This record gives sequence, C-alpha cells and structure tokens, in this order.
Amino acid sequence: MTAVEATPITKEEQSKPLTLRVGAELVGSFIICFAIYAICSLGSAVYGINMAFIALLTGIVYAAVTVIFGSISGAQFNSAVSVAAMLTGKTHVLDGILYIIAQVLGGIGAGAAIRFLLPTSEQVTFKIWMTPTVNGFDKNSVSYSTLGNYGVTLGITLAIAVEVVAGIIIVASALRTTDGHGESKTNHAVAMGLAYGIGTAITYPVTGAALNPARATGIAIFAQNQGLNEEPLQQLWVFWICPVLAAAVVALVVIVAGMIGTKKNVPDTVETIDKVEGNTVLGEASVADGNDGEQDEQSYAQANADESVESN
Repeated sequence: MTAVEATPITKEEQSKPLTLRVGAELVGSFIICFAIYAICSLGSAVYGINMAFIALLTGIVYAAVTVIFGSISGAQFNSAVSVAAMLTGKTHVLDGILYIIAQVLGGIGAGAAIRFLLPTSEQVTFKIWMTPTVNGFDKNSVSYSTLGNYGVTLGITLAIAVEVVAGIIIVASALRTTDGHGESKTNHAVAMGLAYGIGTAITYPVTGAALNPARATGIAIFAQNQGLNEEPLQQLWVFWICPVLAAAVVALVVIVAGMIGTKKNVPDTVETIDKVEGNTVLGEASVADGNDGEQDEQSYAQANADESVESN
C-alpha cells in the first residue's frame, strides 16, 4: 500500500463557524459591558468615583474576556476594532458587520440587565446610579459636579480629542497583536487590557470612558429620560464617530506602510530578475559561440580531406 500524504489545513478550514464567532462577540460584549456598568455604578457607590480603580478593573475585564474568546472570534468586542479589521483585510466585510451588530446587541442586553437589577428608592434614584456610568460630556461629564462649581465645563472639543486618542491606542494595539486573519496572538489579551486601561485613564474624567460604541449605546438607551443633566442619546453620536475615526486613521497608516514596504521590495526583485536574465543571455551566447567554433573546425577538416583526395 502506498502512504497517503497529509493535506495541509488552510486558515479557512481552521476558522471557527461564523455563527460561533458572532455568538462569541455577542456574549463577550455582554459580559464586558455588564461588568463595566456594575463597576461604574455599584463600585462608585461603595468606593466613590476612583479613576484608578475604574481604569484598572476595566483593563482587567477586557483582558479576561479576550483570553476566554480570543481563540474563537479574535476578541474584537469593539465596533472600532471591527471597522479597522475590515479596512485592513483582517476580517471579511460581512463578518465584521455581523460582529458589530452582535457587539451592540450585547451592550444593549447588558444595559437592560443593569437597569432592572439596580435597586432604587426615593433617596437613591436611577439617576444617581447612572451619573458615573453613562457616557457624556459637558453637563453629562462625571467631572461636572466638581468643575461646574468653578465655572469650568469639559466640552465637546475635549471629548472628541480624548476619545480619538484613546481609540487610536486601542485599535492600533488590536491590529498589532492579531495576525493577517484577525486571530489573536499570544500577547493579545495583555495588550488589550493595557490599552483599555490607559484609554480609560485618559477619557474617564471627560466622557466617562466610552472607548467602545457598544458600551456607550447599551447604557445610553436605558439612561434616557431618567433625569440626567443631558439626555444620553443626544450625545451618543460622538461615541460612534470618534472610535470609527480612530479606526480609519490607524487603518490608513497600516495600508500606507504596507504599500511603502511593497515598493521597497520591487527594485530588489527587478534587479534579481535582470541578473538572472543577463546570465541566461550570456549562457546562450557562450553556447552559440561554442557551436560556431565546432562548425568551423569541421569545415576545416573537410577541406583538408578534399585536398588530399585531389592530390591523389
């Protein structure tokens, strides 16, 4: 019997089913958003609004959930990361769109769960729970109660600036620690935990650290009409535009860097081809010269033979 050769498994064959990957994005986003909502509401009520506490736990939550689901879907959990992955070819467009839908649904589910689980009373209203949890700027900023007394507000310009910078850090970390097919590398979870921790530290005093459209959307829906200083849904557009803008910037840099790298490799390739073609031409010329010499020798020998015959 002849041995049967093993057929190598391609990346496409190794990839998990789309349903499983979308489900992982849905469940992972639910866990992340629910944990962050609980940290910001319950944690702030017990320990006070502590930026270091919130930033550390947010980073840990993202890292832990990335470890759990990273091998299934690549653990994107953020619409900005999905957009950048689509733009750079790491994720198919259809897959990326389904990921984004699943992420938003996960955030909404977490918002609904925290809305109905938080206890309220006449003294402790839902507004009190939501103030440190919802994302917003100006009068909805978590710093407004402190800075507003001094006539200072953190407006939309600062909100956009910090959210875009934090988004660039997060998206760049995600792209850098996933392979060409969007699958997680060994350091992906640690990188994402650090990126989200840093992003939270940058943005929480200004916007409540949205960083993720799904996270901002899930709580904004259920904090609407709850007596906040500003209605969250009216400010939600900022927390979609900024992450997507950050994703576009990072994707553009990656694409341009790839094009420059490709152009640098072209001259070397052309030079190698020229050398190969040159050697081939020289070789053919040498063979031709050799054949001509052999033909001349044969002609000379034939002429001598004819002269000998005539003389005889």
